[in-house]
Amino acid sequence: MTQALEARFPSPLGVDSLSMWSLAAGLPEQIADALDAGLSVEDPADGDRIDSVAVLGMGGSGIAGDVLAAAASSTCPVPVGVVKSYDLPRWVGPRTLVFAVSCSGDTEETLTTTGAALAAGASVVVVCGGGALGVLAGERGLPMVPVPAIPQPRAAIGAMAVPLLVMADRLGLLPGMGEEVAQAIEHLSRRRDQLVGPDSPARELAAKIDRTIPLVHGAQGLGSVAASRWKTQVNENAKAPAFWSAQPELCHNEIAGWAQYGDITRQVVSAIELRTDDDHPQVARRFDWVSEVLLEVVGDVLTVRAEGESPIGRFFDLVLVGDFVSLHLADHNGADPGPVPILSELKAAVAR
Repeated sequence: MTQALEARFPSPLGVDSLSMWSLAAGLPEQIADALDAGLSVEDPADGDRIDSVAVLGMGGSGIAGDVLAAAASSTCPVPVGVVKSYDLPRWVGPRTLVFAVSCSGDTEETLTTTGAALAAGASVVVVCGGGALGVLAGERGLPMVPVPAIPQPRAAIGAMAVPLLVMADRLGLLPGMGEEVAQAIEHLSRRRDQLVGPDSPARELAAKIDRTIPLVHGAQGLGSVAASRWKTQVNENAKAPAFWSAQPELCHNEIAGWAQYGDITRQVVSAIELRTDDDHPQVARRFDWVSEVLLEVVGDVLTVRAEGESPIGRFFDLVLVGDFVSLHLADHNGADPGPVPILSELKAAVAR
């Protein structure tokens, strides 16, 4: 799959040892494959017997849980919680559906909480690329969605998030979500072709950000998950600092922090607003007001408006744009977007 993507979408970056450009360009196809995978895996439980959902995952795998929780927040009849630690919440039990998500299958925290979830009698679905988690799924006969061989978890967001959305639809927790995901694929293909072209809006946005630190704002829900994704993609791909906040919460705290140091922040910070048609009207007004305030204290306020025909489609649109912005920033910094040696060093240190 990676070789086919490399041939179709060759990387223009100065250095790209893990083909992150081609992997980003393959998001529409990755989502299509994940949709099929989510439809083919067996149901883990009777939807009528589920009174809570927990997603276990860290980093680029854990964001799959953030996507499900945000998508479910206004329509799902049961609460969805995301666990990003070694400790399993006490509310997880026999009537809980648990998704254990790990691209490698060897994430220490996820293995720990998966064992605890099984001990608590929960229904567990595994989404992984093998490893110890895959072995556990085989030994315990757990439903498993395989994640394709992808060198970095952050490049597998579609492969890990979409099966959760589709299975929630099949169990009656998110009716119509599978159809919305399928509908988004065609739009994302068109958007991708725009983003890899010479007049890419991602290239233009990266040039405006330049060497400033991005501060990304998104609306609570899928918009805030997209903002978090932008932040971590800049961190890992461009090897640069970035930060994110969610509207309207930032209007109750962060905005007060811009009263000082404008002479410094104007030189080093750019604000990026991720706006969608799903934003509450009052949130849209807050975006406008905050923009006026920030123009006095940051280098620029840049707005990205999501395209797409559904909330989940608009979310993945923002993901795709942000991925390419981070790759252009990596190229601008002379950084290889693939390897993250500091994370490997940390894992080795913790293991010792």
